[in-house]
Amino acid sequence: MDDASPDLSSVKPLPPGNSRGSVEFKGARRKAREYLESHSWVSDIKGEYLGYRLDGVIYVFLFEFVPAKPNVPSWVWVIVGDVPPAYIDCDYGKTPYLALDGYIGAMEEWVEAARDGKSVEDIIPVNVPATPAYAEMLGGRLKFLYDNVLPLLKK
Repeated sequence: MDDASPDLSSVKPLPPGNSRGSVEFKGARRKAREYLESHSWVSDIKGEYLGYRLDGVIYVFLFEFVPAKPNVPSWVWVIVGDVPPAYIDCDYGKTPYLALDGYIGAMEEWVEAARDGKSVEDIIPVNVPATPAYAEMLGGRLKFLYDNVLPLLKK
């Protein structure tokens, strides 16, 4: 296990395919896979794990993949739901709690910059314009996650 490997005791392996679970869960899983596969540094997905789900709100997936480029770690968290999709490198979080905490922190940087009219060029990419209105919407979702979901993962 290299330093970028996650704590697999904190996740649940998912069977191949996408036949189990609610409509929301299947859609989130598909969205997470598509998001990950959209990156040029991913060659093939080897394994999928579920770190946390609150249907319709947030899903924390862990993927093991075959890197398409050298010096790319083979594990990454993908967070999707009623929030912008993003990946969190396992160097920054070995558990779903740490991954979600890192996600919230990175997105809060975007919210702050967008709220203040600053550049978001060197901040985590978000799939909406960097306006104060979008910053307020995302900020509210992040506060909900921080106050209500993150404590459940801290176990």
